[in-house]
Amino acid sequence: MSEAEPLQAEDLKQLVVLRMPFGKYKGHLIADLPGAYLAWFARKGFPRGELGRLLALMLEIDHNGLKRLLDPLRER
Repeated sequence: MSEAEPLQAEDLKQLVVLRMPFGKYKGHLIADLPGAYLAWFARKGFPRGELGRLLALMLEIDHNGLKRLLDPLRER
């Protein structure tokens, strides 16, 4: 996340409700994407806009071992 765009609580919720719209993991929740796939985007370039911002956020969460923090936000 850049300093110009502070993390918002809604961003975390989006990770557990939005689904990947294309690619190998089309239809998977952003929060459920494998770390290797997120790292691949980091190397190749994240998509522009909201999706790219959320993928970059998910990479940071995954890289720092914080995925379990999203569990309470998941819809049951």
